Amino acid sequence: MNDGRAPGGQELLFLTDEQLRKGIETMFFAYRGFTADPDRILDEQGYGRAHHRAVHFISRSPGTTVNNLLNILGVTKQSLNRVLRTLIEDGLVESRVGTRDKRERNLHLTETGETLERALSDAQRERMRAAYREAGPEAVQGFRAVLEAMMDPELRRYFNRIKDAGHE
Repeated sequence: MNDGRAPGGQELLFLTDEQLRKGIETMFFAYRGFTADPDRILDEQGYGRAHHRAVHFISRSPGTTVNNLLNILGVTKQSLNRVLRTLIEDGLVESRVGTRDKRERNLHLTETGETLERALSDAQRERMRAAYREAGPEAVQGFRAVLEAMMDPELRRYFNRIKDAGHE
């Protein structure tokens, strides 16, 4: 009988379609929980998840360009412009002319934008902190490895750059 171990003691992972389906459903429900608190905060201010993603990545990379944000978010220029226009009009994001290239627009959070981003991130960090504590360090390491393995190669390279730059 195969005990799931390969020669040399390495464990192999064989998952059935049913186990994979359960994993997919677990991710759906976890994502729902992960976004629930920020969704409530955003809804109170008339914003949605697209606004949250923009604010998050502008916060992570102050001065980022619109083109960089387009690449990270993987959305259309029209859809991002709609989100940015709202955030700028509401005083959460400031768009500055690029210093190297005058055609570029560099994005920065205002103090109000930083306050919103902090509230959203605090809610998600608290949920992650509680889950990580409950699961334990080995599970946390495994969870991160699974998430990184699921990333498209281009996004994984971007993720590794920000991680390696000390933004972890």
